[in-house]
Amino acid sequence: MTGKQINLLIITGMSGAGKTTAVQSLEDLGFFCVDNLPPLLIPKFAELIEQSGGRIQKVALVIDLRGREFFVTLSDALARLEEMEHINYQILFLDSSDQVLVQRYKETRRRHPLAAEGSPLEGILAERRLLEELKGRANLILDSSQLKPIQLKEKISNYFSTMQSRMTVNITSFGFKYGIPIDSDLVFDVRFLPNPHYITELRPKTGLDEEVSTYVFKWDETAQFVHKLEDFIAFTLPHYQREGKSQLIIGIGCTGGKHRSVSIAEYLGKKFSSQYVTRVSHRDIERDRK
Repeated sequence: MTGKQINLLIITGMSGAGKTTAVQSLEDLGFFCVDNLPPLLIPKFAELIEQSGGRIQKVALVIDLRGREFFVTLSDALARLEEMEHINYQILFLDSSDQVLVQRYKETRRRHPLAAEGSPLEGILAERRLLEELKGRANLILDSSQLKPIQLKEKISNYFSTMQSRMTVNITSFGFKYGIPIDSDLVFDVRFLPNPHYITELRPKTGLDEEVSTYVFKWDETAQFVHKLEDFIAFTLPHYQREGKSQLIIGIGCTGGKHRSVSIAEYLGKKFSSQYVTRVSHRDIERDRK
């Protein structure tokens, strides 16, 4: 069993108040999200997370009246969570005014889960009575009446980013002749640097080999470029993290993706590994090996 603290967030509240938007925001923050988990299964699920060896440390569970036959077991489930040494749970309750909820149901033409045959307002009032006690136990209550989805996402991100671990920085080398990685947030072109490809003994090697890396970094233009690139990345990363970004993908490209881009990606990975969770990959390093 892991000794690391696990942050478990229970998302509940009024139907139509924004639980789907909340889940999307938390997924962006790196939470492992499960929708509509019966409360009866929460303790067992928490036990499995504890046994994950620390691989999962942030979990969000959506509990709502789609599982109303299990809803009465929620208090017992929460009591069990309080007995678990490594589980730190919070409850997020999403609310909205009756008038806004009625309007949302009319716009989407959905039926309220507690008023299949009646009016949306009847279901809303019944749900509010059922959730009254749970709302009183909530750590955070967010009223989405006056919020657009993007504003609700921002509020949730700002609040729960304090539960976020260090941002993950993925640095990948690639070859422009094979196309730019479509998921890159930032792309830097290093094709202007001296190319080891034209050195016969270096051509079959890659930027992972010391001889190639030494060649790439021996030039003044490489030193100047890397210095400026370090400054740029060091400046931007905290701002990305502050905006709630859980990971950033940086692409470093040269012609074939085997020499210059690999050497510089490896260097940057080591440079920022003390401040961020850094992962380095080389998309095209094995292409056309001769």
